[in-house]
Amino acid sequence: MSKSSVKFEILLFTVGFLFLSELKAQDFPRDTSYTVASSYAKYLKSFPEITMARAIAGEVIKEQKDLVYRDLGSRQLHVDVFSPKKIKKRAPLVVMVHGGGWISGDKSHMEELAKTLAGRGYVAATVEYRLSPEIEYPAGVQDVKYAIRWLKCQSKKMKIDSSRVAVLGASAGGQLAALVAYSSGVEKFEVEGGPDASSRVQAAVDMDGVLAFNHPESEEGTVAAKWLGGTYEEIPEIWDEASALYHVSSDDPPTLFLNSSYLRFHAGQDDVIEKLNGYGIESEVHQLGDRTPHTFWLFDPWFEPTADYISDFLDGIFKE
Repeated sequence: MSKSSVKFEILLFTVGFLFLSELKAQDFPRDTSYTVASSYAKYLKSFPEITMARAIAGEVIKEQKDLVYRDLGSRQLHVDVFSPKKIKKRAPLVVMVHGGGWISGDKSHMEELAKTLAGRGYVAATVEYRLSPEIEYPAGVQDVKYAIRWLKCQSKKMKIDSSRVAVLGASAGGQLAALVAYSSGVEKFEVEGGPDASSRVQAAVDMDGVLAFNHPESEEGTVAAKWLGGTYEEIPEIWDEASALYHVSSDDPPTLFLNSSYLRFHAGQDDVIEKLNGYGIESEVHQLGDRTPHTFWLFDPWFEPTADYISDFLDGIFKE
């Protein structure tokens, strides 16, 4: 065999090995049906004025992408962190959870909003969590809580004030954010061991995320059942357990609710606010116009007021 033939076979082996390694690294089910582009195409006919949102200029920011916050052995979970480039003292943290019906979506969907908040003085982290094609509830809840704990443990390196932490989510991510915020101390939602920090947060932002799966205002069905592991008729206790409404208590954080004009995504919100009011816990509600698409946080003309509502709310709680 000639030297050139040997080199060619070595090259083929190397390429094949790298290809198989990449397949192994991503060897878990994914649903990529929900993207910003597909959402834009969906709404364009009804809202011809919309454009894809871009970060609003503020302070110069620093980006750290695909940081591993948890190694599962079979694969790793990642977080992207956006922060002001020059932080004189430790800044509040906003942990951001993307939507996609618990079946699809990606942390990059929250990037423009994260950059905007970073430009306003926050450390903003967008979290990857496991979705229903890969694993059912409560893994996604555990992932978000684990990410919060991990980020708190990076407080010195990332100049995070771990006593000022908010969790923010959109759509399915809003449901998760509210559940994470209201379920401190629930053992089922925590991972034993791991980062030596609490998953407790001091503020929550829910953008069009349901607060009760089984509710007169809710229309959750097949997609929720895939994540929760069965229909309400089959496992009513799990549907209730996964609903933030049933975890509200006196030590829960102030909460901002941002709503589209689709009532189904606010299921349980009035009930939650009534409970928060009973405990003397602050809450705010804003609807982004009388006719607003579900994923309003992804598009102009709603992106800027969304960012303003969030930063104004968090400034009132966190800024010294």
